[in-house]
Amino acid sequence: MLMDKAQVMGFLPHRNPFLFIDTVKEVILPAQLAGKTGPFTTKDLIGGKSVCTFRVDHSVTVLEGHFPGYPILPGVVQIEMMAQAASFLAIHCLEKPLAQAKLDVQLLSVESARFRKPIIPPMDLEIHSTLTKVRGPIQIYECELYSGGDLLSQTSVMASLKITYI
Repeated sequence: MLMDKAQVMGFLPHRNPFLFIDTVKEVILPAQLAGKTGPFTTKDLIGGKSVCTFRVDHSVTVLEGHFPGYPILPGVVQIEMMAQAASFLAIHCLEKPLAQAKLDVQLLSVESARFRKPIIPPMDLEIHSTLTKVRGPIQIYECELYSGGDLLSQTSVMASLKITYI
């Protein structure tokens, strides 16, 4: 595991009940960066991937109203979860990997969202986000949600990501 929940909270600005990452399992650099050390630019990281986890259980607040008696994790939460996971590739842009940095993240668009199977508690999710394109602060990621190896949902997200040191 690369980051635990406390480290995730030190990196992402999100907080409960809207924090949907428990751990960062790994961040995989593109092949051309193998053996090199950062910091890298976001353009260098095209092809890189972050893999995060989240446990969906009955304590997830949004499940109380969606739907009583048959809780299903809403699609909009699944998209948010995938967008949050995408942020962790930026760790390799920092001068010090877990330095005190402020992320200014804005989700700009979502395309081709597909919800293949319902996500119901209890379920352990693995969230994959691969960086496919960069233009300035704008980044595009292909994202997927898995449980037990089964693909549950997927989407493409565009986000603006700016990092400042505090």
